[in-house]
This record gives sequence, structure tokens and C-alpha cells, in this order.
Amino acid sequence: MSSMRIAALEDDVDQAQMVQQILTFAGHDCHIFVDGKSILRQLKRESYDLLVLDWQLPDLTGPEVVQWVRANLEEHIPILFLTGRADERDIVDGLSCGADDYMVKPIRRGELMARVNALLRRAYPQLPAETFHVGVYTVDTRVREVQLRGQLVELTQKEYELALFLFRNVGRLLSRKHMLESVWGKENIPTRTIDTHVSRLRNKLMIRPEHGFRLVSVYSLGYRLELAGESPELSPLRQGVLSV
Repeated sequence: MSSMRIAALEDDVDQAQMVQQILTFAGHDCHIFVDGKSILRQLKRESYDLLVLDWQLPDLTGPEVVQWVRANLEEHIPILFLTGRADERDIVDGLSCGADDYMVKPIRRGELMARVNALLRRAYPQLPAETFHVGVYTVDTRVREVQLRGQLVELTQKEYELALFLFRNVGRLLSRKHMLESVWGKENIPTRTIDTHVSRLRNKLMIRPEHGFRLVSVYSLGYRLELAGESPELSPLRQGVLSV
């Protein structure tokens, strides 16, 4: 499983640090929030691959956070409840409000990683390790190349990594911070670097409707690589854009 961007909502500092340590050790980027309103504010401008939520919080409840996410975010982010509430009714209520899985504390490293990995596998099927096709584009991860209709496109290392990240997330709105973390890692660089690379990549790969895609900027948020002429809510993976 490749590195994913995870937001964890937990008001207990020790528990939050434990979750962050477990997920970071597994290679993921884990962002901690201690109250419901702060994570909702961030979800309006940032993108995450998975949410891990406590139930009892200082301001909102876990189910209220889930309901907001399902009502306001167009993509279905997998959500795991991690809580001390162990009654069957609580578990049923948690899953019924829109969560994808439910784990009862105390936190057990093996179980947490097993549940997180299962949710990520279902939500983001792993792409082949070597060559895959996205519409008219072919990506060869062995030699780190991208072809357009069989013709090699000359890309720098970062341009290739950005193209790979976008092709693996067709249809998703990706925040600039998410893109920075995934492509540039922990490097301290200005966000305008993304805009420059996106512009170059759009031109080099000729990402435009006649080739089946648009690379659009979403004001103040980030970018989305989407099918030309299709609603961004439709998952291109389900429409057969991706093939091996």
C-alpha cells in the first residue's frame, strides 16, 4: 500500500499520538485534529484519503462529522470510527450514519492497520506495478515514462511523479497541500511550484478534451483531472478508463 493522506479526529492527546505513530510508522501522512469544527474547516479546503474519527468530542459528535462529510463532499472518503463505545446499538448507529467501519478501543496496532488497509484497498484499488493505461495515456512505472497514443512524452522527474499521482486519482479533487506532500514530500517549497508544474504537464501531455481529459483548477482548493464532458462526481475508474 502506497503512502496515503489520513486525517484522525481524537481529542485525547495520548490516543491521538498513538494513532499518528501507528499510521506514520506504516508510511502514511497522518494529520491530527482535536475537535469536530477544526476538521470540518480543513475538509472544506483539503483532501484526504481516509478519516479516522472518535465518537465523543468537545463540540460535535462523530456521527455529526460523518453526516456533514457525506452531505458536503462529493467523493466518498472511507471513514473508520475508533471509539470506546462498544454497545451493538452504537456500532449499528455509527455504520448507519455513513461510516465504513467501526473499531472499539483500546487501540490495538495490528487491528487498526488491518482495518485501515482494508478500507484503503476497497476505496483505492492498487494499480499494476508496471504498465497501465488511462484513456489514451500509457504509464510505465518500470522506466518512469508516460506515452500519449503510443508516443513518448519527455517529462522531468517531478513532472512524471505529478502525472502518476494525477492518473492514479482521476476524478478526485486534490488540494495543493495534498499534492505537495504526495509528490514533493516534506520539501519546503511554495505552492506556486504546483501551478507551474501543472501548467507544464498540461501542455506536454496535451491534456485537453480531444484526448478525453481536462486538468482543471478549482479556485482556492486545488486541481482535478477529470473526463472531458463528464460530471466530476462520476468515477472514471468505474467507467473503464483505467486498464492494464
